[in-house]
Amino acid sequence: MDRKKKLRIIQLSLLISGVLIVIFTYMSEKKPSKEKIFTEEKQKKIQRTIDDESVAGDIFFNIEYSGLDLSGNRYILRSKKAFSNKSNTQVVNMEEVEAIFYFKDDTILNVWSDYGIYNNKTLDMNFNKNVKASYAGSELYANKAEYSNSKGFLNISEKVKVKDTRGTMFADKLLFDIKKQSLNISSFNDGKINANVNLK
Repeated sequence: MDRKKKLRIIQLSLLISGVLIVIFTYMSEKKPSKEKIFTEEKQKKIQRTIDDESVAGDIFFNIEYSGLDLSGNRYILRSKKAFSNKSNTQVVNMEEVEAIFYFKDDTILNVWSDYGIYNNKTLDMNFNKNVKASYAGSELYANKAEYSNSKGFLNISEKVKVKDTRGTMFADKLLFDIKKQSLNISSFNDGKINANVNLK
């Protein structure tokens, strides 16, 4: 009789253990996992990227614009990376920019910069940071350049440096009149440079 009781107790214990294992296994599957795939900092960074892209709009790579300015000169504008602007569809923000202007007298102006802005309606262009230009054997360096299609000029400013066969020159501002093909050089700090150069 004692043996039967012992067997029943063992069987009952095994049955209870089995039921408890099944219950705990089922409950643990239903519980949401607390393990995080990404850290909180990583999640914030991903969210910021998504937010930035939704504001900036679409991203394009290796784009090219070409056309004629109001003076009838042909131009090509290239960019390694560009962002459309959802709030203003006329504006395109660019990185690693190159512009080539082909003038009617067969001269060519090349402009490069780290960043740029192109207005696809007015055809105006802004070049920013590490601006470099090449024209008629001369090289130009600056931090900023603005091309106005409507006014027909290229305004170059901020730490301007010009190098050519005649030497090196520093200025505060250069105004290149595309229609007249003349260059106005000015300095605001010491007034040493203030000249008009006819490039024809």
